[in-house]
Amino acid sequence: MRAADRERAIVDEAIRFFAEHGFEGQTRELAKRMGITHSAIYRHFPSKEALIERVYQEVYLSRWSPDWGPMIQDRSLSLEARLTRFYLDYVERVFEYNWVRIFVFSGMKSFPGITGRYLDIVRREIIEPAAAELRHDLKLPDAKSRPLSERETELFWGLHGRIFYLAIRKFIYETPIPSDLDAIVRDAVQTFMDGAKTTMPKLLMSG
Repeated sequence: MRAADRERAIVDEAIRFFAEHGFEGQTRELAKRMGITHSAIYRHFPSKEALIERVYQEVYLSRWSPDWGPMIQDRSLSLEARLTRFYLDYVERVFEYNWVRIFVFSGMKSFPGITGRYLDIVRREIIEPAAAELRHDLKLPDAKSRPLSERETELFWGLHGRIFYLAIRKFIYETPIPSDLDAIVRDAVQTFMDGAKTTMPKLLMSG
């Protein structure tokens, strides 16, 4: 097998292996599972951490769409329409066995910070811009004149968590979830927006 093909095979199997066993799974077991020597892995990756970093690149960064951030700030559509489009696409891309299980395993062990790094992207590209856009929709002071509060961003984390919990139920708890996820996403966003229109002005007044 050519070196590039062997490296590709190691990455693909490592994704499946860590999704099943978490990052405590040993590279020696990974090699045994692949039918290769332990040293063969280290000819391509100098350390287990380097292999996991490659897994992060493959599983997370490759699935992050560069269109999502601009989509949230596209004022040619209502914020509800933007959030709905984003979450429909997000569900399509990330509701996948390997993605969800590696994300959860990483969060439990904080190794090598995959969960925190990924959530920083979500906060920067989605959560904070969406909170700022909601202020614009409601004709409230913009985030430059009055910084976003923690309570405001927590509203959006709540929406994000509500939708992602469907993936947790499916791939971690292995319990049934609705077959029509599009309808669930639309309901979640509409309910959120209805409540946020009342709650947001109160948050700014109390702050």
